[in-house]
Amino acid sequence: MPNPTRQTSAATQRGGAAGSKRPASRIAYQGEPGANSHLACREAFPGHEAVACATFEDALLAVKSGDAAYAMIPIENSVAGRVADIHHLLPEADLYIVGEHFLRVRHQLMACPGASLKTIERALSHTQALGQCRRKLIELGLKPVPEADTAGSARMVSESKDLSLAAIASSLAAEIYGLDILARDIEDEVHNTTRFVVLAAEPEDAEPGNGPVITTFIFRVLNIPAALYKALGGFATNGVNMTKLESYQLEGTFNATMFYADIEGHPADVPVQLALKELSFFSSEKKVLGTYPASPYRAEAARLAATGQIPVKRRGA
Repeated sequence: MPNPTRQTSAATQRGGAAGSKRPASRIAYQGEPGANSHLACREAFPGHEAVACATFEDALLAVKSGDAAYAMIPIENSVAGRVADIHHLLPEADLYIVGEHFLRVRHQLMACPGASLKTIERALSHTQALGQCRRKLIELGLKPVPEADTAGSARMVSESKDLSLAAIASSLAAEIYGLDILARDIEDEVHNTTRFVVLAAEPEDAEPGNGPVITTFIFRVLNIPAALYKALGGFATNGVNMTKLESYQLEGTFNATMFYADIEGHPADVPVQLALKELSFFSSEKKVLGTYPASPYRAEAARLAATGQIPVKRRGA
């Protein structure tokens, strides 16, 4: 994770006008208080004030304007896949990825005090959370009701005082909105995990040779046959492991394709240098978004998967 002391100086220089807001000790997130992004902020930055923002754009702007030192942004989930819009927003935000955090998503079924599993009839939550708890909802005979987000659903249930309503949200949301948890950890998949990236206004690149690092970059290949194959060849020949590669369309033409990639390694490492040089030769555009310490969760998840403690679905199985 980023160095708070190092960031304090930079944030103070940028955000002097913010005055009492003390941007160096604030981290922005998208969602209402009690959202999983809020929980991620508390886990990764327990000494920072978590600031709720209505949209991802607002959270990024809080950092760019100096109102917050960091933004905690979800980028992908092990069950639902990538978070929509993020790949479009990050390159244009003019911010830098300085860290990552993995949050084990635990969905709680909650309701107003006095409610029970016998009184509740409907469950409110974000559509992805409802889908991730489908088996439990069927078991309890609850009607799923899609809402904008999980924490907002908890707030709505709390304000309604309706004993027939429940919400699926985090334990933090239950605490904030005074709800009782009727059933814990009701998600269908035990590996339900969301990866977040931490963004800052200034780069805080990890030092080379100081443990495992991830380098994130975007690129656009030349419009020639086999350009992507050739652009990525350098990573294979130089032994650089690419852990993520995703494409997204630009300009609505379905011809202009950008790629978002994560690799293991530092740009100062010779194999990474050679791989990126070859990538540049076959690309019309390339931008490194950040080089940051790899979360310890990566190694732990690999160990658990290898020992069968995290189920891994294989093709044909």
